[in-house]
Amino acid sequence: MAADHARHPPSHTPGRPISEQPTPVATAHVTAPYGPLADALTIAAFGTVCAPNPAQSAVLIEADDTGLTLRTHDYETAVSITVPTATVTRAGASLLPLAQLTKSLKAMVAGETKATAARTTITLAGDLLTTDHLTVPVTGLPVGEFVPAHKPATVAAHLDAQDLHRQLQRVLPAAGTDDTLPVLMGVQMTLTGRTLTLSTTDRYRFTVADLPATPHPDHPQTIAADPAPLTALVPASVLNRLSKHLKTQTGTVGIAFGTFGLTLTVDTTTITIRELDGNLPRYGSMFPTKVDTSLTMHRATAERALKKCRALITASGERGSPVTLRWDDHGTLTLAPRIGEPEDRARIKGMTIASTTLAGTTPTAREVHASPSFLKDALEAFAGDDTVTLHLRNQKEGSTNVPPFLFTAGPHPTATDYRHLLMPVRVS
Repeated sequence: MAADHARHPPSHTPGRPISEQPTPVATAHVTAPYGPLADALTIAAFGTVCAPNPAQSAVLIEADDTGLTLRTHDYETAVSITVPTATVTRAGASLLPLAQLTKSLKAMVAGETKATAARTTITLAGDLLTTDHLTVPVTGLPVGEFVPAHKPATVAAHLDAQDLHRQLQRVLPAAGTDDTLPVLMGVQMTLTGRTLTLSTTDRYRFTVADLPATPHPDHPQTIAADPAPLTALVPASVLNRLSKHLKTQTGTVGIAFGTFGLTLTVDTTTITIRELDGNLPRYGSMFPTKVDTSLTMHRATAERALKKCRALITASGERGSPVTLRWDDHGTLTLAPRIGEPEDRARIKGMTIASTTLAGTTPTAREVHASPSFLKDALEAFAGDDTVTLHLRNQKEGSTNVPPFLFTAGPHPTATDYRHLLMPVRVS
């Protein structure tokens, strides 16, 4: 009898009624190479950054006749990614702590070369990980505790992944970081016809970038004769994390605007981001269509001059001091740090920046002051361009306020591609 009992254990825990038996917490059985699986888990981690509890810090592993899908959802970001190289050996679902799973997998291929580790076969049977060398369990959580995300909206248009990455890198530095003004902490993403516009502001600068979009032929709004704009205000912090993933993508990105957020689809990955409440201020009236002076300046020289000025400000101990763009009677442009007492500043000679006046004359305000870090961001936004065009408006008669100055790549202030508006620093 004892031997028979060992061969055929009871189907329920002794002392507990069958109706109260715990339900399985891990039933997915799959095999996959370590490399693609680890990459997928890295992307899935985008959906656990703000997780409020263990279940939402975990990854839901779904195995069925369509393949292996990993899902995460921290209420701010939802990620769904399929692993094409995986083989499903038994349909089911498992909810496993993502951090523990990732670390355990990495440990199981420790000591192998990178190439060997990438092709090592990983077998997941419920909550049990196996390789040719080791078998270890991972903590399984009840699948029912995971709160899934809402179904994403239909793709409205496709974008070039590298275009989107480049324009995000330009606008993200100007997004606000003051959590008392949460609406300024987002990137406004607006699809109008065949153009997606990104905009950010922190009150001291305003950036606008456009990139071409290909409307999806089956989306009712984008194929209309006069399509209404689709827009979403997306947390800049989330897009900043996702831009690292976009950096390595070479294909297209699908974009969708839904009730529950904005969705980006890249290859086998779908990422839905919860929107912020509200919208950024309308910027149309902020950006000048006509200016009094437009001049180009050599970007690399301006960056080198700015680096020297920032170092001098640090050396002087006057952190927070602005830098000064100055024009002399001949229109020569220089950049200098604004440090020291007035008599000291009168003796400072700035570094000359090669410039050419395209329109207008020498500005009536012979100098403008800017935040060094903000000016650095503005110049870096035009990386790859030899020159950057600075557009200036004259002060109104009787006014002491210097209007904002505008940077573009081309000669016109209404350039589409990218515009960077910067508020000058007011000094006594």
